[in-house]
Amino acid sequence: MPEKKTLGRMPREAIRLTDIPRPAKAIIDQFTALVDLTGTLSDACDELGIVAVIPAYLMPPVNTGQRIVGPALTVRNIARDVQIHKAANEKINTQGETEAHNLAEPGDVLVMQGVMGCSNMGGQSATIARRQGFIGAVVDATVRDPDQYRGMGWPVWCRGFTPITGKWRMQTVEVNGTVEIRGVPCKPGDLVCADEAGVAIIPADKIAAVLELALKIDGADTKRKADIDKGVSVSDLITKKYK
Repeated sequence: MPEKKTLGRMPREAIRLTDIPRPAKAIIDQFTALVDLTGTLSDACDELGIVAVIPAYLMPPVNTGQRIVGPALTVRNIARDVQIHKAANEKINTQGETEAHNLAEPGDVLVMQGVMGCSNMGGQSATIARRQGFIGAVVDATVRDPDQYRGMGWPVWCRGFTPITGKWRMQTVEVNGTVEIRGVPCKPGDLVCADEAGVAIIPADKIAAVLELALKIDGADTKRKADIDKGVSVSDLITKKYK
């Protein structure tokens, strides 16, 4: 397969991969079907010794009641040492997330390590991202235009909002390299699972093991909830082995 063309917004060597590993749809569907998505994955990762989960109090969702499961396509931004007024007047914009948009395939998740205080993603960028196939975004930084994400129904997890543009204040230095999201590493192709409770980033080489254990936990929790609904006594509930 020929390499995907880049846009020239960044040096070619800064785009580490033009194509990312992606799990089979059947695997993504099994993760999506978990009743308590990030809670179950958190329990599975605890048992497997994997640091993967970011609680929503550190990375809250912009839209409530939504969940996503998909492979990560990553972007890393850093702060620029520049005189803002000069950069704004000269229209020197070094943001390059459009390189990520250009590489996206339907079902991908945009994962961005960014700069606090200014916007790492705005409404127009998000509209392009959604059009290109991204099912949502996880941004370890601030963004702007939250009403537009809500109006689009496009899920975003971030650290907060700001009206201040990032165009003159930051630079995109890497696409599809390893980023860090609230202390959790994320590589392109890792599986991002997010809901109202938080975000889980499952390393690509651990997906099968996490899914196997998560399905067992999910099944056991479903049985216990059914017993609770049927009126099984508390003494039986605490003595019966579900997991």
